[in-house]
Amino acid sequence: MALTAPVQADPNNNSVKKLTKAVTVDGVLRHLDTFQRIADANGGTRASGTPGYTASADYVADKLTKAGYQVTRQSFDFPFYEEFGSTFAQVAPTPTAYQDGVDYDLMEYSGAGDVTGGVVPVDLSLGNPAASTSGCEAADFAGLNLAGKVALVQRGTCSFGQKAVNAEAAGAAGVIIMNQGNGTRETNPDRYELFAGTLGGPVGIPAVSVSFDRGVQFATTAGLVVRITADTQSEIRTTENVIAQTRTGRTDNVVMAGAHLDSVPEGSGYNDNGSGSAALLEVALQMAKVKPNNAVRFAWWGAEEGGLLGSNHYVAELTDEQIADIALYLNFDMVGSPNYVFGVYDGDDSAQSGSGPGPEGSAQIEALFEQFYASRKLATVPSDFTGRSDYGPFIAAGVDIPAGGLFTGAEGVKTAEEAKLFGGVAGESYDPCYHQACDSRTPVADGADAALYAKFGNLHGNVNTFALDVNADAIATAVITFAYDTSAVNGVKRSPGKSHNAGKSAQATHQGHALVR
Repeated sequence: MALTAPVQADPNNNSVKKLTKAVTVDGVLRHLDTFQRIADANGGTRASGTPGYTASADYVADKLTKAGYQVTRQSFDFPFYEEFGSTFAQVAPTPTAYQDGVDYDLMEYSGAGDVTGGVVPVDLSLGNPAASTSGCEAADFAGLNLAGKVALVQRGTCSFGQKAVNAEAAGAAGVIIMNQGNGTRETNPDRYELFAGTLGGPVGIPAVSVSFDRGVQFATTAGLVVRITADTQSEIRTTENVIAQTRTGRTDNVVMAGAHLDSVPEGSGYNDNGSGSAALLEVALQMAKVKPNNAVRFAWWGAEEGGLLGSNHYVAELTDEQIADIALYLNFDMVGSPNYVFGVYDGDDSAQSGSGPGPEGSAQIEALFEQFYASRKLATVPSDFTGRSDYGPFIAAGVDIPAGGLFTGAEGVKTAEEAKLFGGVAGESYDPCYHQACDSRTPVADGADAALYAKFGNLHGNVNTFALDVNADAIATAVITFAYDTSAVNGVKRSPGKSHNAGKSAQATHQGHALVR
């Protein structure tokens, strides 16, 4: 696809019709391809804590500064993790090699090492309802000889990291965390299957996860000896959020929109989340000269892939008054998946699936997006507030900021019904290159299934240009609409000046907290 010259921002891009015309898919793709070039020049990745991320942040911040925004760069330390390879095998009584991603998963922030040892079950609860506190207290390990051995603990009650740290403190050389097995397989499959988990920070011993059934098998096998090898790097590094705010508009009723800028270490993150970052950047640039009624604050989050660390840090640094000054938050994470659906966050929990509704006002954000797609005669599906993206800290209890946004799908599998609505290939992932090197400008060359990708239409790298084009317009529609009027979300307009003088925003006050790199 030939890319046209950039469209210059216009002060008259102050309506849905004008802004959506100015925001083009060519403009979004230009940013996406720049992110790819940055990754290519920096070891193939834009992960937080790497030069590729810093260069991505430089690019975004430079564009926004030149466009006239107030730009700050909020630095923070975070636990960096990269996995280079692992193996897991039963040594005795029956030598068996296990497959990564099928039989086991190396947990994020696992320590490095090569461990062979007997497996020691720790306070397991294998009968239904499997109300497990396994490994949550140091007392669980009392009287167990774990020196040089591998602890087998069960999911439940406390964090994976706490279980692994307690096992390490008790002398274990490695740890296996089995799924919990609570509820039924039909209603709670995620509590029985193999799961990918994070320890939340560096741990000194290798740690793997397994399904409930495999954990039961391990717990009931006499004389079980396993070997775990893990080649990982886990350390504390510094990264940053890039925040840009309009210079006009009410700062006590801020409209906030964000996308995570980082990729996983394995690749450039062309769709995840180059797509959301590029689309949001193009919207910001095209409305740079607009003077909205409400200040608009755009955010590009760091270290999302490490567990929403950038957005969590940002929200944690806000005072109660600054939180109250945010009218709503819009999130855009993966908006161009090659086997896409048009997913809209389910603010009112109308689907009655998974998590409950978002904070009051979230239903109205969902309704605005649904009206946009309906105006184009396009279907949508509800996307659950699972907590997997950067809206999480904004909707958390005690913060309760109305939220909404878009999602075209990750590793989940497209259903036959969804294929009828959106096209694509049923029975395949929405993004077959999710968290892989092939999430790039050249997916097939980077390992994607050529036959499968030949079935996807409208591709530019690992994004569907139709989905990306529509969603860029949806982003523009929501941002410009709420920039002028948030009454549908917050009902009664707020009185200005609650936490600061007019023109001095919560975003600006962060400059005293080492925001500039």
